[in-house]
Amino acid sequence: MSDVHQLADRRLTIRLNPADNVAVCAQSLKAGEAGDEVTALNDVPRGHKIALSDIAAGDPVRKYAQVIGYASKAIAKGEHVHMHNLEFRASSQDHAYCTERRDPDLLPQDARATFEGYVRADGRVGTRNFIAVITSVNCSATAGRLIAEHFSDQELAGYKNVDGVAAFVHGTGCAMAANSEGFDNLQRVMWGYARNPNCAGVVMVGLGCESNQIDFLLDIYGIERGALFRTMNIQHMGGLRRTVDAGIKIVEEMLPHANEVARQPCDASHLMLALQCGGSDAWSGVTANPALGYAADLLIRNGGTAVLAETPEIYGAEHLLTSRARDEATAEKLMQRIKWWENYTSMLGGSMDNNPSPGNKQGGLTTILEKSLGAVAKSGTQTLEGVYRYGEPIDRKGFVFMDSPGYDPVSITGEIASGCNIAAFTTGRGSVFGSKPVPCIKIATNSEMYHRMSDDMDINAGAIIDDGATIKDVGTRIFELLLAVASGQPSLSEAQGLGDYEFVPWQIGAVM
Repeated sequence: MSDVHQLADRRLTIRLNPADNVAVCAQSLKAGEAGDEVTALNDVPRGHKIALSDIAAGDPVRKYAQVIGYASKAIAKGEHVHMHNLEFRASSQDHAYCTERRDPDLLPQDARATFEGYVRADGRVGTRNFIAVITSVNCSATAGRLIAEHFSDQELAGYKNVDGVAAFVHGTGCAMAANSEGFDNLQRVMWGYARNPNCAGVVMVGLGCESNQIDFLLDIYGIERGALFRTMNIQHMGGLRRTVDAGIKIVEEMLPHANEVARQPCDASHLMLALQCGGSDAWSGVTANPALGYAADLLIRNGGTAVLAETPEIYGAEHLLTSRARDEATAEKLMQRIKWWENYTSMLGGSMDNNPSPGNKQGGLTTILEKSLGAVAKSGTQTLEGVYRYGEPIDRKGFVFMDSPGYDPVSITGEIASGCNIAAFTTGRGSVFGSKPVPCIKIATNSEMYHRMSDDMDINAGAIIDDGATIKDVGTRIFELLLAVASGQPSLSEAQGLGDYEFVPWQIGAVM
């Protein structure tokens, strides 16, 4: 992809790469109005594409020097290029393996950036210090919420090192096959949240008769009960009220232990960053995603880990990742997940092109190929070190990929379960999102939305278009903010109390 660093010269149309046959309109053009390289034949909204040359029916349309779709009918130079004349075709990329891999240019340990974190007994480091109430089944969700809701700011006033008591409840856990992918996903998520370094203590609450038995989880993952890991179920405890009262007492016993852990200096190698985008627009792949990719590269240079997810949203751009794979096995593992998704959507009567939402399209995006090429930009440039299943523990440093749907709450739930302790979320249309127990910063792709939703957006990457900022400038700003937030500075989503309802494990398979 082209390195679009300086776009603040008030250009009307932006060609992202010399090989492109479309440009992005930096300002809305009226029919007959001249852009920098072409005169508009019809009205073209800001962020949408305009043809830079005649494109014959069936010919490829290129943006980022990549194919984003094919002309469904002849497109004249200067014409608006969008859903009415651009069609999706299944990805047919040449998937070269390992041709772009390179060893990361790691900084020596004494030169690495630092943050103030919570060091756990096993050496992992948290950016927050929560007590988690995790439910095994929807039937115990109310009990879990009532336990957590008891611990108001007033109740926690004496525990300055505790960030809160949070309930992680969901709508599944029963009427599912115990040998299914959906069941495995849920088990990995429960275990992953229980061991996330941002959780100082865990209370698991079940009903008692559900498919997703807590004891089964403990046996599978070798989890031992202790002062900071307790379990209970409603049927054994004698009902909802007794369970809630007992859960409150357990948390009260945990709080002094959790409060004993104070922040201390840690180097950035202990950060695992969840990379996410949602409510994307045409600027996502031009401003915020490349800037976040620059920040991801900085984190990796400092010994940390960056985790890309949302498999349907790399579709059509996966060749850019297989070429960066550490080895052929890693590249092939990614391709296996792509093939799984092709089969999964086909089996259910869907298409891989179903992903761009109406809001994405209104913001200028068309096919999943265009969306994916922009989404991959947030992964930076480093070698792909590993590919993981949804919620699978990540055991390698550097840039890795975790399989997930493109639905943001489901995807970030998996990334947190895999071990992420901080998240960065780019958005063009204006997504509001929080993700307890992990702080999430949000990065606006354009200045108009940033100012309109200033209570929600931590950083304005629209400055790359409007104010002469470079991708390096904004990427460095993102990295510095990640360190500050990891050290305890609240993100705007945290300041607004978001994160209690965004725990959504990926459910696959029949509900019986």
